[in-house]
This record gives sequence, C-alpha cells and structure tokens, in this order.
Amino acid sequence: MGFFDSLKRDNKQTPTVNNEEIAPVEQETAPSPQIQDPEEIEVHVREIEAPTIDPVPSKPLKTFKEKAPVQHVVGHTKIIAIINQKGGVGKSTTAINLGAALGEMGKQVLLVDLDPQGNASSGLGVDKSLIQQCIYDVLLNDVPLEEVIIPDISEGLDIAPATINLAGAEVELVSEMARENRLKDAVGGMRGRYDFILIDCPPSLGLLTVNALVAADKLLIPIQCEFYALEGVTKLLESMKRVKSRLNPTLDIYGILLTMYDSRTTLSKQVVDEVRDYFGRLVFSTPIPRTVKLSEAPSFGQPITQYDPKGRGSLSYIELAKEVIARG
Repeated sequence: MGFFDSLKRDNKQTPTVNNEEIAPVEQETAPSPQIQDPEEIEVHVREIEAPTIDPVPSKPLKTFKEKAPVQHVVGHTKIIAIINQKGGVGKSTTAINLGAALGEMGKQVLLVDLDPQGNASSGLGVDKSLIQQCIYDVLLNDVPLEEVIIPDISEGLDIAPATINLAGAEVELVSEMARENRLKDAVGGMRGRYDFILIDCPPSLGLLTVNALVAADKLLIPIQCEFYALEGVTKLLESMKRVKSRLNPTLDIYGILLTMYDSRTTLSKQVVDEVRDYFGRLVFSTPIPRTVKLSEAPSFGQPITQYDPKGRGSLSYIELAKEVIARG
C-alpha cells in the first residue's frame, strides 16, 4: 500500500465534528479604565505630546542705506573667489565662516552668493521668500549691486543673496553682451567699501564660475581630506589659466584650504601630505576639521563663530582668518 493510499484511509477514519454540539464559550472582557476628572485627562494628554521646537527666526532684511557706519578706514579691497568644481568640499561653509570670522576681527566683508542653491544665504539665516531682488537681477537686469545687498547679517558681514532664479542665469547669459564681465562690473563699484569681497561659486565651470574668475583678484580653493581630493582641480587650474591669459591677467591662486580633516585617520594625513607636496606654500597652515557643530550651524542660520564660539570649528576659522589677513 502506497503513501497516498494510507493517507486516504486515515482521512476516512477521521471522525467528523458537529459544530452544533460545541457550546459557545463566553469570554469575560475587562472593563476599560475610565478617567473621570477632566483635569486628569489634560495631564495625560500633556504627557504624551511631543515637545515642540521653535523655528529659527529669520533675520530682518535691511537695505544697504541702513547699514551701520564703518568704524575704520577701508584700504585695498581684496576680491577672493572660493571655488572648486567638485561639490561638497566646504565652499559655502568656508564662505560663511571665514566671512564671519573676518568681520568679528574688525574687517568689512561682503559675501556674494553666486550658487543657485543659495546655501550661503540660507546658512546666514536669510529667508529667501522675502527677497525681492538677488544677484540674478544684478547679472541679468542691470540692478546695482548695493540694491540687493543685505547689510549687517553678522558683525562686519554683508551678503548679496541668491535665489532659485539664479539657476536660469547660465542659459540666459549666453546671449548677453560682455557676458563674462557682468559680475566684475558689479563688484567693481564696491571697491573701497569693503576689505574683503568673498564670492561663493557654484560646483561647476559654467558661465557663473567664469564670471567669478573674471571678477576675482585671487582664488581660494577648498580641498577635502578624502579620496579623490585632487580630482577636478586640474581642470579648474586649466580654466584659471585660460581666463588669466584672455580676460583677467592678475588672477592667481590665493591659497589652498584643507577641509573635513580628521586627525584620527591615516587617509586624512596622507591627503594633507599629498596636497602640500603638490601646492607647497600655497596651502594654509590651518586645516578645517570635520565636526558636527559645523554641520549644524547652517540650520540655525548662524556662522560657527556664533553657534559654537569655543569649538574646534570656530577656532579653526578664526586661525584661517588670521592667515588671510596676514597674506594681505
């Protein structure tokens, strides 16, 4: 007899169950607890409510005419483009925190946000929904730069903000006359009003970056202390040489800044050695460490010198500002 035959025999011998013979079983349900006192209800609700986080208040937007009087005589204006075609290397972080550190040292600084993402603007607490005109209008609509500047965003620091409108500038500039000189003409009128003009460039080598290369006196290049650190820098240097030979003869490298440095890893130390061997004395002595506070500060609309004034990130940018002033 096979397996299936025995299975059929067992099934035939299985007694059938009459559901009618099974008496229903009554289950007792525990009464649900009731809170009689309304005040007790409020206490319970308060206990389970999630804590509320107050939003960071946006900073009031002043006009350039409302700028606080300058307390010192501004000398020669240095225009520095903070540039690297590679994204995520700390360009906006450096623009914000270097500008704030210089401002707290008594310098007058203008930060020009040339990145369509507008990270430098939002990182300083600017509510972009309140902006009527931005750097896009300066480049495409011939609006004077001082009409878009928001003064005293931090001590000694003004900003020419960017909005999403700037995303279309690359295409619109193609058909414009003297398209490479638009930013140069705009910031040229600010010479003598600021000690430093910092330009936060987009992560590309398009027309916006070319405008920054033409407008700048020098370039500050942030390089992250990670694998492929020098990737893309060669193309950037080639672009710089082309602009220097045809449009801006005085353009040169101001300094190389090592960012996201982690002294605990061998990789960071190797990258530092490699960059110093390649660029030599152009590399700033102060590397910028990788810290949580540096990442948190933009979400609070504050530079690191205000958000965490005694932290490693703040002290590093203060030392960098001292080096920048010393280089002149």
